[in-house]
Amino acid sequence: MVNEEIKVSIVVPVYNTAKYLEKCLNSICSQTYHNLEIILIDDGSTDQSLNICNSFAEKDSRIHVVHQENKGLSNARNKGMELATGSYISFFDSDDYVEPNMIETMLKVSLFHNADVCECSFDELRVDGSV
Repeated sequence: MVNEEIKVSIVVPVYNTAKYLEKCLNSICSQTYHNLEIILIDDGSTDQSLNICNSFAEKDSRIHVVHQENKGLSNARNKGMELATGSYISFFDSDDYVEPNMIETMLKVSLFHNADVCECSFDELRVDGSV
């Protein structure tokens, strides 16, 4: 286990992904590393995405929701970076979901190598169920 003194900010731009968003947020909130700041930037969603974000924020004090008119993915990510207060920043798409130890593992590797940047591989799960 990594010492949890280091805060990690997770920035999630959200735009009309209600179908996937709960799975994404559950995977973030259930990380084995707990010192997280979760910044959800709702970029003008017209589906239930904003309601889902707000519902999660009511249950988890680590979650901060920002709603803005649609300005695009890059703008939403930049807004999240402006608001981030963690020593490290991680970006997730709102249709992503991750393994429970992802943040802990990446932080361990970053600290061990004194790295400024850390990246990992991913699997793409297609609509037809293939990986």
